[in-house]
Amino acid sequence: MGQVNDQDLRRVLGLLAQDDTLRAFAALVLGLPGDLSPKTLHKLATGGLAARDDDGKWQATPERFRELLRAHAAPAEELDPEERVLRTFLVDGRLTTTAMRRDKRLVVLRYIVRVFDPGVRYPEKDVNVALRAFHDDHAALRRYLVDEGLLSREGNVYWRSGGPVDV
Repeated sequence: MGQVNDQDLRRVLGLLAQDDTLRAFAALVLGLPGDLSPKTLHKLATGGLAARDDDGKWQATPERFRELLRAHAAPAEELDPEERVLRTFLVDGRLTTTAMRRDKRLVVLRYIVRVFDPGVRYPEKDVNVALRAFHDDHAALRRYLVDEGLLSREGNVYWRSGGPVDV
């Protein structure tokens, strides 16, 4: 069909908003025999919704919808690699798994550690509550954060010792 513009989209939607052209298009899609008006068939053809086949028989062209959708689809959002990792492993703020490659886990851990304020000491039970919001296995998250140097521990007290700081 070539170039698609807003006028093409409005034309197709307008055709489908009219009872006569909607019924005619449905009849063509379903292959129902009927006495379809040449004027209505011509309207469908101008919108790209119908065409004659090699035998001169009218056929619906529903691929027109795919063409319009592709032409008007929002461009794929460009995500930086870290954002892509976060969208993959965090769904509704919850971590879907703790089993991931170390590089991806570091991205997630640097995100999670932001719930802890630099310079504040937290008792272990408070750390557990905060981490449980991300995943039920809060002990594994706590261990990963300590192992990666994002949290430090002395006794049962933790503090943030790494990761990005929001200013």
